[in-house]
Amino acid sequence: MSAVELEAFTSARPRLFAIAYRLLGSAGEAEDAVQDAFVRWQAADRERVREPVAWLTKVLTNLCLNRLTSARARREQYVGQWLPEPVLTPDDRLGPLETVEQRESMSLAFLVLLERLTPPERAAFVLREAFGYGHREIAGILDVTEAGSQQLYHRAKGHVERERSRFSATDAQARRILERFLAAASGGDLAALEEILVADAAAWADGGGQIGVARHPILGVAKVARYFANWFGNVNMERLRRLNLDHIKVYIVEANGRPAVVAYADDRLLAVMGFDLVDGRVGAVRTMANPEKLRFIGDQLDGRDRGEPLLAFSIAEL
Repeated sequence: MSAVELEAFTSARPRLFAIAYRLLGSAGEAEDAVQDAFVRWQAADRERVREPVAWLTKVLTNLCLNRLTSARARREQYVGQWLPEPVLTPDDRLGPLETVEQRESMSLAFLVLLERLTPPERAAFVLREAFGYGHREIAGILDVTEAGSQQLYHRAKGHVERERSRFSATDAQARRILERFLAAASGGDLAALEEILVADAAAWADGGGQIGVARHPILGVAKVARYFANWFGNVNMERLRRLNLDHIKVYIVEANGRPAVVAYADDRLLAVMGFDLVDGRVGAVRTMANPEKLRFIGDQLDGRDRGEPLLAFSIAEL
């Protein structure tokens, strides 16, 4: 492979990863898909490739479609609730997050909605909505007609629009809401928690069967408030004691284009919590605690200054 051909792939790699992550909801699988695309690029008759980026995008997208098809079967056997892997943003590998559509295409809530689409619908929607591909380009990538691309996109958009909720807070407002939420939860203040939550609040947690989190959705303001008061309270602290973990630190960072909470015990990343905020309150919380699905964001966090922790305490002092 010539230096020029290697450079063609290297320059396209961030965009390929950004597409793969949105299609798969998994940073680890996205990296694998991009690597598989590179293997095919090495083996390709590149004299017949007129547009390397278009060729790579087509190959990458179809690799993701195959992965999505097999992933559905695997997720039927998944222990507990499946959630997308959180990623720290901004990150050059994840593409620009300058517009509302670009930021929303990264949100955990949006990635969960995309799980309800068929793989071709998801591909057409992501390529059009997040990356601005035209229907002629999408048709070439998916091997459908231009009218077929338009149908896939409009079906996907209809499914998503019926259930999507708009994030209605600036980053500064979101940080203040998360600070109030954490203060109430860590203090076991149920009344304050219920005031922060909407009436039909919901919480999901993904422990992958490895971590003791709720395996079913928690629904309703009272149940969600009790769940998080308990999660930050004595039961969770006892679990950490059994693991010989002591110093707890909680930070607010930006993950998936929105303010999020990360919790550490000593140097171990315990969880990442993403929030849906509506009208100044918390509508939903998605907690990732599966160690395998925290590896990518853990590596990202290891290379960044997290600032001062919002909460910090020693279990031994409790």
